[in-house]
Amino acid sequence: MIASTPAEPEHIAISKSKWIKIDWRDRHHSEYSLEYLRDECPCASCTGAHGTEPKKTSYSTPSKELFPMYTPKLKMLNIEQVGAYAMRIDWSDGHSTGIYSFDYLRRICPCEECRNRTALA
Repeated sequence: MIASTPAEPEHIAISKSKWIKIDWRDRHHSEYSLEYLRDECPCASCTGAHGTEPKKTSYSTPSKELFPMYTPKLKMLNIEQVGAYAMRIDWSDGHSTGIYSFDYLRRICPCEECRNRTALA
């Protein structure tokens, strides 16, 4: 029997207006807000791959403006599985090129345990 790796989801729950929650085979639980996922988009445009200027978003950063301009709440318009290893999300801001592999999602888990582990590395 092959041991499961941490990046194997056992169950995925999706709210197109709030979050993605993943229960991993190793019993770890991750919860990603939509704003966090959009800010962490791994596509070439957002990361600045190929020597281009990164186009990072800041949806998860609260506005510091006293009277901020109204912007519609970020939503997932569509989410689809890519093979057996990833998900691709169509965002309400028009972006749709990010492919979120399960390895990547596990690596960017925002829970306190994972943040502490990353800080110590």
